[in-house]
Amino acid sequence: MHLRLATAADAEAIRAIYNVEVLGSTATFDLVPRSLEEQEEWIASHDGVHPAVVAIAAGGAVAGFGSLSPYRHRPAYATTVEDSVYVDGDHRGEGAGRAILEELIRLATEYGFHTMVARVAGENAASIGLHHACGFEPAGIEREIGRKFGRWLDVHVLQRML
Repeated sequence: MHLRLATAADAEAIRAIYNVEVLGSTATFDLVPRSLEEQEEWIASHDGVHPAVVAIAAGGAVAGFGSLSPYRHRPAYATTVEDSVYVDGDHRGEGAGRAILEELIRLATEYGFHTMVARVAGENAASIGLHHACGFEPAGIEREIGRKFGRWLDVHVLQRML
């Protein structure tokens, strides 16, 4: 598995992975699939200290992606970052998710952030387990904070000090 910063050339592959989750899971609370133009704008917005990375499988396909985003936009939160990790269904169980999250932790540390936060739907046990395995600890549960597929969803907040 090779990791690198995402580029505009990765937009379609990232969009394909993400839109599967939009339409079929609670991994994201987005309800409408992204267009290619929206995905290109998303990649362009993830630069500097808030990058997006891709995991490239042996055959050259994008196996997954992840990003660092501002936790909140108020200045006092500037030293906190939120992560997101998505893995293509054909590449789950190959270590892509862990590789992506470990790279995001490395980058966040290198860029001088103080803490990382993950917000994960409560039914996403794989993502919660991944974050625990990478040193994140429970910080709370937001009860019935989102609604998707006609169901109320809890969000688990996990945090890792850097």
